[in-house]
Amino acid sequence: MTILTTSRLRLRPATKADLAAFHVALSDPRAMRYWSTLPHESLAVSREWLTRMRHGTHPDFAIEHRGQVIGKAGAYGLPEVGFLLHPSAWGRGFATEAMAAVIAHVFASTDTDHLTADVDPRNTASRRVLEKLGFHISHSATRTFLLGDEWCDSVYYRLDRNERLRAAP
Repeated sequence: MTILTTSRLRLRPATKADLAAFHVALSDPRAMRYWSTLPHESLAVSREWLTRMRHGTHPDFAIEHRGQVIGKAGAYGLPEVGFLLHPSAWGRGFATEAMAAVIAHVFASTDTDHLTADVDPRNTASRRVLEKLGFHISHSATRTFLLGDEWCDSVYYRLDRNERLRAAP
């Protein structure tokens, strides 16, 4: 069981006991505004999501701050990475801190030569996080997925292992 720690956060495998905390974020329209699904309407939907997260084969972590789960960070399927935080944790640098730990872990523990992220172009906060971490835009596409009755576009980011190593202190 891999546990990552930063100065303020603990990233650990999710457990069944995290369901309520994740559901708070996954059912919040603000948190899910630029996610790939609509807000979860029931605990059962969040339970299915958590089961998939827990049984995935790629590093995906619950983010704890002061003992409370505030979100997730990791890989859905390498090379794609991403993060989700409850709005109460926004604007405090937690996403950047968590993803920096995830990126270092992925590059140290796998032979993946690059990472990618798919972001709604309107999600300026997430785009800033990725750019701070050294990701660059590789391409974009329109109408990439239908969220409810709204078509969403995507901006695709990429971080190459070699670029990350050159930028490391």
